[in-house]
Amino acid sequence: MTTDLKIAEKPLIDPYDRQVSYLRVSVTDRCDFRCIYCMAENMTFLPKADVLSLEELDRLCSAFVTRGVRKLRISGGEPLVRRDIMWLFERLGRHLDTGSLEELTLTTNASQLERHAQGLFNAGVRRINVSIDTLDPVKFEKITRWGKLDKVLGGVDAAADAGHRIKINAVVLKDVNDDEIHDMVAWCGDRGFDLTFIEVMPMGEIGGDMRLDQYWPLSMVRAELKKRWTLTDIDDTTGGPARYVRVDETGGRIGFITPMTHNFCEDCNRVRLTCTGTLFMCLGQEDAADLRAPLRNGDDKLMMQAIDDAIARKPKGHDFIIDRRRAAPAVSRHMSVTGG
Repeated sequence: MTTDLKIAEKPLIDPYDRQVSYLRVSVTDRCDFRCIYCMAENMTFLPKADVLSLEELDRLCSAFVTRGVRKLRISGGEPLVRRDIMWLFERLGRHLDTGSLEELTLTTNASQLERHAQGLFNAGVRRINVSIDTLDPVKFEKITRWGKLDKVLGGVDAAADAGHRIKINAVVLKDVNDDEIHDMVAWCGDRGFDLTFIEVMPMGEIGGDMRLDQYWPLSMVRAELKKRWTLTDIDDTTGGPARYVRVDETGGRIGFITPMTHNFCEDCNRVRLTCTGTLFMCLGQEDAADLRAPLRNGDDKLMMQAIDDAIARKPKGHDFIIDRRRAAPAVSRHMSVTGG
């Protein structure tokens, strides 16, 4: 088996004539936080034997690049807790150098970002999404269970100093951080950061019916924001599902990701690869394809065929629902398994 796939392959087109050009890759299911909407406090993680090596992740990502994927986002869990993860960023950066890849990005909780920010920039990363749901240190520790806000903000500052564009992702939680949305807009506006508000998603068992109490539709968030800020709809896109507005008072952008109140699937160009080599064609569906077996078999043709077969099953959209009559989550896997 060759180290790199050299032959340009046909693009990946799903049954609804959407070209798949964006791959999100979870490099680990492990995380140094236990956010209350994402994980149970006592998680059982995958055995190491099930997890792809960094070399295998490089090979799979590179296969997708040959098929027309132009954007790679590395996520987790928390990707920066994986040992030697910078090797993977440096390897994937070669596709930026050749022009085969337009963008290599990262989603992180920023706990490890201070020591990696410059190395990420050197590898070709220019844009980083950081998950911060509150600017209150006490509340931050409560939401993340284990996180320290000062360490996260230090990582954000280091990334900005290194030259990265920063976007803050905030999951809006009713009666938890809903009183901070104006502060978040002002803080991001002062620093030139984009901000995206995200509805809580029913993924994975986190104990009880906590999400039912956490859920606050972003239509209500937007209505609240309009009491203080002038919001103008814009057509900007970063390749993901967010719909953006411009805040006239700060000049900054706010994105809204609304999987519950607005199905964002009609122009979906994304698939998600887990650290075990499982490909999910839709965040909100259980159907998946095993790419680890053909990858480890060493046959490029089998691997490409498995990718083709998976894309041929990509659904039109997801079926997220939060309902007190439905105790189980919409999908059983945790977000940390699939990747953000």
